[in-house]
Amino acid sequence: MLTRYLLPALAVVAFTFAVLQMTKAQQKPPPASPPVEPARSPYGKTVAGAGLVEPETENIAVGTNLPGIVKAVHVRVDDRVRAGDPLFELDDRPLAAEREVREAALASAKAQEQKLLDMPRAEELPPLRAKVAEAKASVDDRQKLYDRARRAASSIAVAEEEVMTRQQAVEMAKAQLAKAQADLALAEAGAWRADKLVAAGAVKQAEAQLAQTETELARLKVAAPRVRRPGAARGPVSDADLVEFKVLQVNVRPGEYVATAPGSPMVVLGTVGRLHVRVDIDENDIPRFRPGIPGTASPRGSPGVKFPLAFVRVEPYVIPKKSLTGGNTERVDTRVLQVIYAIDAPDPPLYVGQQLDVSLDAGGG
Repeated sequence: MLTRYLLPALAVVAFTFAVLQMTKAQQKPPPASPPVEPARSPYGKTVAGAGLVEPETENIAVGTNLPGIVKAVHVRVDDRVRAGDPLFELDDRPLAAEREVREAALASAKAQEQKLLDMPRAEELPPLRAKVAEAKASVDDRQKLYDRARRAASSIAVAEEEVMTRQQAVEMAKAQLAKAQADLALAEAGAWRADKLVAAGAVKQAEAQLAQTETELARLKVAAPRVRRPGAARGPVSDADLVEFKVLQVNVRPGEYVATAPGSPMVVLGTVGRLHVRVDIDENDIPRFRPGIPGTASPRGSPGVKFPLAFVRVEPYVIPKKSLTGGNTERVDTRVLQVIYAIDAPDPPLYVGQQLDVSLDAGGG
């Protein structure tokens, strides 16, 4: 009974199940509707592009001049800073100790230079003058003894050898007088000009070494850069012409080690106020684009919201297109022309780095 009825029944059930599964697999699923409708262009002839929101000054990625351990971070996200305001600083203890050594070396070099400039010392001259007077007296004394011996030699009262000895004594006293006078003249002349130049050079070298250390210490303190306000007149930049920044991102913490490797910004700054949109126009659409044409932008996920765009400028260099994931090496095989448009006070607000769907009026003025 088992083999006669049960096994055929199981075979029929398995065959039926296989047929049903094959039938389901061959059926085409219904087209899935997107969760959000794509943005629609309000223009008859459109040049479409992908836009990225950025500050008016673009994103300013602030790095570090020197590698080291972060000592302090002075800003947080959304803070507003001006040019010269501190952002963060690195550990400065080694350079601070080096600065003290440089200051001591500079003080020593200046003291040595001042010593040469103050020569001769008033206390050194009286002993030298006394030696000159002593040498003169010695010459007079030896000369008198020599004259007496020479007169006595004529009467054979003094041997010729004694006269010669007295003569040599006179010459020796004159030589000692000349040496004393030379020492006095050397002291009265002061330091040699070449020695003064050497001392002055040593002072300048010590000052340069101290300035170098001060510069290295200053480089450990990273501050907001000086950026001219858009629309400011050309020429010397005054404080009124400098932009105010908003801290967009802080990627550094106290105690962390930071390096000078490119592509790793510690702090990202941008201007406060007007936003720009960097629109990538595909190279196939470049012939239909004309500078100055109007456009609209819609945020991703809100196709019904449209912001009017005001033309600013064209970046006159067609670049390889980058994907919008933020990676530096992610590219696709095409090139794009970047056009900058402005958005004035968008409502709802937009955020830096947000993607927009941009439509440009290719048939308008």
